[in-house]
Amino acid sequence: VGLHSHGFWRPKPLLDTARFTLSFNSWHRKNHQDSQALWKNEAVQKYLESLSREYQQVSHQLSAHSLNDFEQRTLRRRCADLSPIAAAFQEIKEAEREVQELEAMCTELDSRDEKQLLELALEEKESLDKKKNMLCRKLFQLLVPKEKYDTSPVILEVTAGRTTGGDICQQFTKEMFDMYQSYADYKRWTFDIVNYTPAEIGGLHHAAAHISGENVYRHLKYEGGTHRVQRIPETGLSSRMQRIHTGTMSVIVLPQPEEVDVKVDPKDLRVDTFRAKGAGGQHVNKTDSAVRIVHLPTGLAVECQQERSQQLNKEIALRTLRAKLYQQVLEKQLTQEQSARKLQLGTRAQSERIRTYNFTQDRVTDHRISYDARNIKEILSGKEALDKLINRLLEFAEIEAVTQYLENLQALEGGG
Repeated sequence: VGLHSHGFWRPKPLLDTARFTLSFNSWHRKNHQDSQALWKNEAVQKYLESLSREYQQVSHQLSAHSLNDFEQRTLRRRCADLSPIAAAFQEIKEAEREVQELEAMCTELDSRDEKQLLELALEEKESLDKKKNMLCRKLFQLLVPKEKYDTSPVILEVTAGRTTGGDICQQFTKEMFDMYQSYADYKRWTFDIVNYTPAEIGGLHHAAAHISGENVYRHLKYEGGTHRVQRIPETGLSSRMQRIHTGTMSVIVLPQPEEVDVKVDPKDLRVDTFRAKGAGGQHVNKTDSAVRIVHLPTGLAVECQQERSQQLNKEIALRTLRAKLYQQVLEKQLTQEQSARKLQLGTRAQSERIRTYNFTQDRVTDHRISYDARNIKEILSGKEALDKLINRLLEFAEIEAVTQYLENLQALEGGG
């Protein structure tokens, strides 16, 4: 039995590429549309069979009396890793057997007298298919290692496009910020507005929020990028001409690990204070409580006007600045790793359009996974429809990670 001190995923660097990345190419989209399709892949079956056999061997070895303490600890860790995978694997196999039995029974139930029984059998088959899909998803979630920052809170920033769309961009930016605030409420997360710069006509130039709760970064990490809107403005000349306008806004999602090891020299900072704008109560325009910090070596600037206290706003702004500087370090490392493997970095590039919201066709399209969803209002409400889209992205990311790992494993075996 091969015992690995760092878990059963080898080589480990291949798995780190999943962080901040959606590199789904056309081959994967065509062949691995969902977890059940990936389950049928021959390489996946072979790999899972090997893990199931290893689990049986490790369980048998644990019963041996000749093991020393180190060997027992190593085997127990390995057994703990493999146990849920082996259990899910067997559950799916059992569900498949039940489906096959139902299909065999359905072929025999074709007489008129047995119509009701046939309907019941088909309902049972549909239920088993759903169960199998859920089990497949669970299995691949077990196979994909948890990313380092999945449980971290985040700083989410939205910014209206500056070159196209004008007013339509600012209005769309406000709708998107409201959508994420509603989604945080739907997921029972805490949503604290850090900065809010409204536009003159009721839209939004820029806003930022600190979001904390259960697995926040895991759910929001693929929202970062350029979002495009296509709609006929409700007011102005374009509305009377029924002319469709296109605008963009960008979303940035920064994980905020509890301990960010980034040293910031006070000499490298310029701290400005000013009066806050927008919602915030009667105190907003009476004191210079809002804080802007500029990191001179990089040009990075952050603002905070959340608190009445200038000192508290400064502390929040410094924390956000450290997160942004840390993000730069991470992305530089990931870019180097991914460049070596010819992967696309699917993160914050302004030119990278990740999603289109077409109001005239009432359709939202996520271009990374070729996924269409109807009813834009349901998506923008930030509830079940948005959660479904986000979970679809997570499923594709899991499938991509498993597929890429197996492809590299096959390449290593072929070369070895």
